[in-house]
Amino acid sequence: MAYVPGIALLAALVAGCTGSSGTEDATADAKPGGPTVLVAPPGKYRTLPEACRSVSTATLEQLLPGVAELPEDQREKVYEGRASVTYDTDRKAGCTWRAPSADSTRTLVVDFERVVSYDPSVSDEDSAAAVYGKKAEAAGLPAPSPSAGPSSPSPASPASPGDATASPSAGDGVAPQGSTSPTAPASLAPSTGDTGDGSGAGHSGDSENAEDTENTAPRTLDHIGNAAFLNDSVESGGSTAQRRTVSVVFRTSNVLVTVRYAEQAIRAADAPESAELQEKAQALARGLDESINE
Repeated sequence: MAYVPGIALLAALVAGCTGSSGTEDATADAKPGGPTVLVAPPGKYRTLPEACRSVSTATLEQLLPGVAELPEDQREKVYEGRASVTYDTDRKAGCTWRAPSADSTRTLVVDFERVVSYDPSVSDEDSAAAVYGKKAEAAGLPAPSPSAGPSSPSPASPASPGDATASPSAGDGVAPQGSTSPTAPASLAPSTGDTGDGSGAGHSGDSENAEDTENTAPRTLDHIGNAAFLNDSVESGGSTAQRRTVSVVFRTSNVLVTVRYAEQAIRAADAPESAELQEKAQALARGLDESINE
């Protein structure tokens, strides 16, 4: 399927995680006459967004182009997504959206994981960094240093407070601790300027990312969370049509987020192209990260 450069990924709406300031120093826990024991600070985030409300209807229309061809009742089911089975939605949450089109089927999966350390001497954030490191190594990348700081921040964009095309329920998320209202939704827009839909200018780093979207090797990414990487893989079974999956995994404090964006070709001779999938997966990951941290 041909990819049209410059296609706009509309708003990605994410309910923010409930968080503490994340700046507390380790506290001393000592009994009278006993040795002082340093207790690591708790994680910044204590809950997770509702996964099936983490992506707006407008964004799903862009990520799953086949949804527009479905009857209205089927479109609504696609927009609702299918929640992952989990026994504690404050620790793990996920959602899957899937829609066929004339020449392919696209699938989007968003997973959230809040890491909690059961070792009082190890912080939740350090534990999350260790979990992220294992995921990076499994993708063929070197594990990041535990002392590594956050990725370089993205250039600020004049995003508007909301998205007029968002579904009414998309902002009903958990507000940061101490806040009286839900976290404002993130706004993604093309770098050419205002689209007229209430979103602002895009990131100046988008063009740099777009130049690298033909690179299918696993690689680290800048401007997303404390650490992030991308993996691009193709599955093929002889006469079976090829399936390409682009995964973006990132860590923000003690929360890990995984975006998996896949395209399954209808005809065996067709191969899903990489550039569009990579560009949209990265854009969605940036929007999720920005909204979680608002």
